[in-house]
Amino acid sequence: MARLPPTRKYRKRKPGRDRPLPPPGKGELRILQVRSGIGRPAFERRTLEALGLKHHQDAVVKQDRPSLRGMLYQVRHLVEVTPAKAKAGE
Repeated sequence: MARLPPTRKYRKRKPGRDRPLPPPGKGELRILQVRSGIGRPAFERRTLEALGLKHHQDAVVKQDRPSLRGMLYQVRHLVEVTPAKAKAGE
């Protein structure tokens, strides 16, 4: 007797590419973690920690620089990056 095909337990990831990073500039970037680091390779978890993200849905604001862009490129499928809004006093 033949086996039944495996059923899909989890929802398939939506098709499409990762969200693009905003163009490089002098301002600040708001980084929001939208996917968990659980079950990810150690280098991705360490990168999230280095960015200052402690848990899912955590957000940090960092100064835009090339080293930060490199870290964001490594975990671009786990984070959402937007330009940070200027403070009201400026």
